[in-house]
Amino acid sequence: MTPLLLIAVVGSMQTTKAQADPLATLIERHREDFGPWVEYPDSFEVQVLYTQIDRQTDGTVQLRTYRWGADSTRYFYPASTVKMPVAVLALQKLNGLGVLGLDSQTPLLHGIGLAPASAPQTSVRSDTSAESGLPSVGHYVRKIFLASDNDAYNRLFEWLGPTYINASLRAAGINGGRIQHRVGVDGFENISHAYLNPVQFADGYETLYQIGERHDKYYDSLPGIGGQQRGIGYTEGDSLIRKPFDFSHKNYLSVRNLHDILLRIVLPEAVDTPFNLTGADYALLRSAMAERPRESASPRYAQPDNYVKFWIYGDEPEGTRIPDNVRILNKVGWAYGYLTDAAYITDGEVEFILVGTIHTNANRIFNDGVYEYEEVGMPFFGRLGRAVMEYERGRR
Repeated sequence: MTPLLLIAVVGSMQTTKAQADPLATLIERHREDFGPWVEYPDSFEVQVLYTQIDRQTDGTVQLRTYRWGADSTRYFYPASTVKMPVAVLALQKLNGLGVLGLDSQTPLLHGIGLAPASAPQTSVRSDTSAESGLPSVGHYVRKIFLASDNDAYNRLFEWLGPTYINASLRAAGINGGRIQHRVGVDGFENISHAYLNPVQFADGYETLYQIGERHDKYYDSLPGIGGQQRGIGYTEGDSLIRKPFDFSHKNYLSVRNLHDILLRIVLPEAVDTPFNLTGADYALLRSAMAERPRESASPRYAQPDNYVKFWIYGDEPEGTRIPDNVRILNKVGWAYGYLTDAAYITDGEVEFILVGTIHTNANRIFNDGVYEYEEVGMPFFGRLGRAVMEYERGRR
């Protein structure tokens, strides 16, 4: 599978501005078909970034980015989209260590051979979904993109730590975000998230690299981001707490952050501050992002093609088979009523980037599991994604 053949022909980079706004025109044209978010983008907290990618005969590339939607300085919960930069930075960290024999396939163990990790952290000695039976950075990267695996992200987070993650993003020109906790695991609070498992990279009986448990107290209040207290209430166990839900210690990445991280994966030639990745790293990331679950031999999954592909196919029936020529390199997130997808989409003839988020929480109660994902969220991604794809094909 070679979903990114076009990437190989990129030369120098030119970015231009256009007078007309095709994204706004497209949304206005389909206003009656798209649903309530068109009329009330602020209520649904809709934000969309659409980047046209035009390759010139001299090998250069023109990027034109258009924005539509609500206030971009207002907080939204990015959910599992934070797994994308952590997967990238795990590969970058391996390169930075420069340890002979240490690579993305080296077994990565947690809480092994060192002082035991403090609770509620747990040890990892094996991974039955891997052909080798052992966990590794490379296998965790694949699990993150193929199925948005929470444990895979959490294990890489425990190795890297929030100080390294956030400093590395800023060094790459990704500013204004905050990644500081695990996802989808019970028992952790703000304080316990700051404790990081001891980790060990081992080749058989030989330890290539290890680090003990750490206390990483990183915190950024994000003073430029408003609305970190949300809603009119939230559930805690069986109780309804009638006060806003506090997101001030939750992860955050803006749609611009997600766009620029994705751009550095699919078009690193387009930026001045790319990540420190090798050709093998890019191949691993792009393959994992582009594959359908059914195409993966390690790990094996039974999920449908559109399981973690919101744009274009999110509202399609579960058995829908995505055409072989369409490849979507992306990362989605869904939690607390927020749905987000950052995607590079190509069918071999057209290519573009779509990043969007929408909040579906009509009762404004958080953590109650009552969200309009299927009624509003998935149709937003499906209908708008199909409209942009149709427009791109016509534009060619």
